[in-house]
Amino acid sequence: MFRTLQKSSKNVRNLVNSLEAQSRHMSGALPQPIINPDVKYTGIFINNEWVQSESGKTFETLNPATGEVIAEVQEGDKADVNKAVLAATEAFRLGSPWRTMDASQRGELLNKLADLIERDSVLLASLETLDNGKPYVMSMMADVKLTIKCYRYFAGWADKNGGHVIPIDGNFMTYTRHEPIGVCGQIIPWNFPLLMQAWKLAPALATGNTVVMKLAEQTPLTGLYIADLVREAGFPEGVVNMIPGFGPTAGAAIANHPDIDKVAFTGSTSVGKIIQHAAAGNLKKVTLELGGKSPNIILKDADLPMAVETAHFGLFFNMGQCCCAGSRVMVEESIYDQFVEMSVERANKRTVGNPFDMSNEQGPQVDEDQMKTILGYVEKGKQEGATLLTGGSQHGDKGFFVQPTVFGDVTDDMTICKEEIFGPVQAIQKVKNLEDAIERANKSTYGLAAAVFTQDIGKAMYVSNSLRAGTVWVNTYNTLSNAAPFGGFKQSGIGREGGQYGLDNYTEVKTVTIAIPEKNS
Repeated sequence: MFRTLQKSSKNVRNLVNSLEAQSRHMSGALPQPIINPDVKYTGIFINNEWVQSESGKTFETLNPATGEVIAEVQEGDKADVNKAVLAATEAFRLGSPWRTMDASQRGELLNKLADLIERDSVLLASLETLDNGKPYVMSMMADVKLTIKCYRYFAGWADKNGGHVIPIDGNFMTYTRHEPIGVCGQIIPWNFPLLMQAWKLAPALATGNTVVMKLAEQTPLTGLYIADLVREAGFPEGVVNMIPGFGPTAGAAIANHPDIDKVAFTGSTSVGKIIQHAAAGNLKKVTLELGGKSPNIILKDADLPMAVETAHFGLFFNMGQCCCAGSRVMVEESIYDQFVEMSVERANKRTVGNPFDMSNEQGPQVDEDQMKTILGYVEKGKQEGATLLTGGSQHGDKGFFVQPTVFGDVTDDMTICKEEIFGPVQAIQKVKNLEDAIERANKSTYGLAAAVFTQDIGKAMYVSNSLRAGTVWVNTYNTLSNAAPFGGFKQSGIGREGGQYGLDNYTEVKTVTIAIPEKNS
């Protein structure tokens, strides 16, 4: 009775269906977006106040659907990071309001922040769509909803992350404390601005740290709005500081700063290596959530329609701009041709266009540079002998849209099979059998995520235990929870975010031993 996963695969198929159908269903229940949301906050947030950059510089943030300027944003750099670190250090001093606050009250503040995000959810989803380009349906149903859940989840941990009493030999009492690390530098990416901000902020604040965060220069607007909600929620001055700016200036200043005790970064592996090297100056603790080239293995006994649809979702979700995207689809040879045919048919049905139109599944890439990078990989794939089956070009003549693209006949030595494209480009490979798929999947320098589709529970367990990846999905993809840890093997990162494991990144363990007159059991 436990031999097959047939029932579960049917359940997943019912849940997944097509994104187009999901969008139609959800759009009827969703509040209408704000097409031209008011951009209230474009400054630097330090000590619960809005300030201008020390240099007086600003930068433009663009609407990727049109290429037009949305707003001018203050450009933070080293001088602004120094100010923010001073504020965060003062907020973390012994006897400060933050350090003397009850742990349960920290949880109450995080819940209050979640309440405020829920109150302003339509505005935040609209800002996210405007600044990032993702469809409004996804901004609301995925990004905003998961952000609220993240703050609430870690609010619950605030007064539950305790130490232990340890029965050592002799007349001693020994216990451990889980103490906050101190001032945490956090650098977040542009692909999920709201959610990645929550993944960093929530565990850091729940455990009592103070934060200096650099927002991605491509997508600063929702992060800055959250900063003002932090103030409104009642967090003390200096606990949270937000700096919009660029990696080589503001990001480098955070990674190198001698008074920052820990740095957390989500982004590319190449930049992660730079940050780890810079953090060595004062041996900062480092958490890195980096790139991936995640294998998605489709075995011959899989529920094929469900596998095709889920693999489509696993790659094309968020315009392919996901670190864990299933960008390397490995299909057992007996079903390869059918899988490819169905995947191309599904890609051709994918709706691309205005992200505020709730009938569209796919918006623009985040900026022109990213669009050009993706199209460069498409050309590389064609040059190296992969078969372009559909797409491969810019979509439309305005904005930074890329056609849904599918390659067949992809081999392990091709660039599109080895490197992270971060776009709507699906590379489909043929594998001989289960063992061939595992061996080839594990040769990657990455190890962030993976998946296997099969109706055999034995194969599912064997493959999931054999793959060198931090997350393995069986008959599903992109199924994430704040309660479950997320992070990578090999060059996909260091440490875990989410769940109880995520708290470890923001605490030091202190051992206290007290001599006592006599110990009794």
